[in-house]
Amino acid sequence: MLTTLRRIVLAFGQEPDLDSALQSLVSQVKTAMATQCCSIYLANEELQHFLLMASDGLAKDSLGQVRIAFNEGLVGMVGQREEPINIANAQRHPRFKHAPEVKEEAFNAFLGTPIIHQRRVLGIISVQQQESRQFNENEEAFLVTLAAQLATTLSSAESRGMISAMCKRVDKTHLRAIPGASGLASGQCFVSRPLADLRRITLTKQGNKSKQKKRLQLAIARAYRDMSQMRNRMSGTIPKDTLDIFDMYQQMLSSASIGDDIEANIDAGWDAQSALKLVIDRYVAQFEAVEDSYIRERAVDIRDLGNRVLLHLQDYQQKHVRLPDDLILVAQEVTASMLAEYQHKGLRAIISLSGSINSHAVILARALGIPAIMGVGDLPLTSFAERPAIVDGYSGEVFLSPSAEQVTHYQRLMDEERELQQEVREVTELEPVTEDGHAIELLMNAGLVAEFDQSMKHGSSGIGLYRTEIAFMERTSFPSEQEQVSAYQNVLASFPGQTVVMRTLDIGGDKTLEYFPINEANPFLGWRGIRVTLDHPEIFLVQVRAMIRANIGQENLQILLPMITSLQEVDEALRLIEQAFLEIAQEQSVDIQKPQVGVMIEVPSLIFQISQLAERVDFFSVGSNDLTQYLLAVDRNNERVASLYDAYHPAVLRALNFIAKQSGEKNMSLSLCGELAAEPGGAILLLAMGYDKLSMNSFNIPRIKWVIRHISLQHARQMLETCLQLDTADAVHQYINRQLEQLGFGGFIRAGK
Repeated sequence: MLTTLRRIVLAFGQEPDLDSALQSLVSQVKTAMATQCCSIYLANEELQHFLLMASDGLAKDSLGQVRIAFNEGLVGMVGQREEPINIANAQRHPRFKHAPEVKEEAFNAFLGTPIIHQRRVLGIISVQQQESRQFNENEEAFLVTLAAQLATTLSSAESRGMISAMCKRVDKTHLRAIPGASGLASGQCFVSRPLADLRRITLTKQGNKSKQKKRLQLAIARAYRDMSQMRNRMSGTIPKDTLDIFDMYQQMLSSASIGDDIEANIDAGWDAQSALKLVIDRYVAQFEAVEDSYIRERAVDIRDLGNRVLLHLQDYQQKHVRLPDDLILVAQEVTASMLAEYQHKGLRAIISLSGSINSHAVILARALGIPAIMGVGDLPLTSFAERPAIVDGYSGEVFLSPSAEQVTHYQRLMDEERELQQEVREVTELEPVTEDGHAIELLMNAGLVAEFDQSMKHGSSGIGLYRTEIAFMERTSFPSEQEQVSAYQNVLASFPGQTVVMRTLDIGGDKTLEYFPINEANPFLGWRGIRVTLDHPEIFLVQVRAMIRANIGQENLQILLPMITSLQEVDEALRLIEQAFLEIAQEQSVDIQKPQVGVMIEVPSLIFQISQLAERVDFFSVGSNDLTQYLLAVDRNNERVASLYDAYHPAVLRALNFIAKQSGEKNMSLSLCGELAAEPGGAILLLAMGYDKLSMNSFNIPRIKWVIRHISLQHARQMLETCLQLDTADAVHQYINRQLEQLGFGGFIRAGK
């Protein structure tokens, strides 16, 4: 039966259309179990019912129509108990619910089991038979095993909005999917379909290899030019670090490996289009197989670039299309290049039938302040064409052909949102001081950009975390000392008189170098951060020397040591930094300043060594993302347990508060860099704990500054005191959200002001 199970699950996962996949599944299960009926019901949590979605045995016209409440019938009982239910004569059971439209009068035996993913019932799979009998243990085990394996695939479909779309067919005007970028917008839908699509290419042989290679090279050059034009068009509109998305596209286009692979296929006899398709499809498959969601999303970029090259291979001339003035862009998969193409043409929002919050389109949308909805599902694009719509990027809702009442309601919310955004902009250059006079510093996280103009700082007072490893990741070999000096000088000079905290090379975990591979079974608990650089002092010394040399004449550098676990690591790192400083001092004819050195508190062991650490270093910086991950033993990139990752977990909040108290007793400067600092609720709690500095992505600084300027330290401490007494992360979230609403900060977590 194991072979049968694998075959059924594999076939289900490979079917692109969820409708077809479910229908094929029930037919295969019916055959495999030699029953007379197999059915699947999917859960609609919003409406609190199970919807019959596929069946081989029940009436076909009942599919998508029959609803069974969570507390009704045998299907509801399976969901409530969250365990298999095996009944010899179902129609005599007190929970049996007669639904004449399904025509199941002939069936007596019933076996149903829940499909559960991360403690949530996604649906029910059942089999039925005319004979009154209980299904045997092997049959029950088969169905339970099948349901467990289906859970992951169905959860993936749910995350892309496919299940939500199927369950809402009765109301095609109100859709709910994944909120990608917050904000509200109204306008008219414009459906964009790819002008060139590699999936439609039929593989063809071609004899003239030289001609095909010339066609390919010209098409790549034109696609490269397109990316330059898109970057230039958006320059000045969004931060430079976000513009680097287009630099990455160009690097991919100029990659020797991709070009050589395509030409190798041409040498094998394929024409340019076929050779391109073969290579792009292979790269897409490789990326889609990666578990990390951010890396997996790069498959979209590869496919987008492939289609862009194909467009020029086909020498397709785009016809002029009349666009609505208030454009809501709808596509099967909105890409970064699409957004760049339309952002200056009245773009108000984007709706993507597939895709995730890790896509480059979403990153761009956030930088542009454009609401984005992702993973709407398998609805036909024609259902959106030329229809007016309202997009709520906070809740992930889309209202097609909205009513007059909905238009009035959302227009009021949009007016309120504009007012709040204007208020936030007005405090950008003001100091982050509470109503009762307590000041805190707001700094920015950085790493992609070497030079910063004033518009990119968003009112920050320096850099709280400069990720030096990003420059290492963009190269094919370790950068020389002089190359690093030049890069660091640009950063330090951009913040004269303001602190710039540079973290030493932090590779390992999810950050790898192509030219320095680290292959481990459990990389987050392996060779990473300071462990790597202490094992390779030649790398560490070159980097520290470059930092110290770049700081000459600037005197605003601070050095941060990542992934510290023990005092011995700190002592060894300080010895090497002292060595580098003395070497530079001997080389220079002028006195130089020794930079302050701090450690990142991200490994739980350091929480209990704060007193000893304070005797060795100048400041602490808490890496809340990794600290949360290690405290809760949760890999936040693993979708099976990612829901357990929560910085508002009582244990995490108490650990952060303990760190703050211990640091305060030692008069240590304390900062925090992590996602918690960029959330209004998180910033308030950290302020109350006593953190001196909060570091975050620059575009979050103005709103956090506005929040701090509109609350008192006393009120923040009252909120902290309550949170520290709560038992669960859910209770903390609920309390924080209620407080934000009462304080008038609700506009930062939902639509309106």
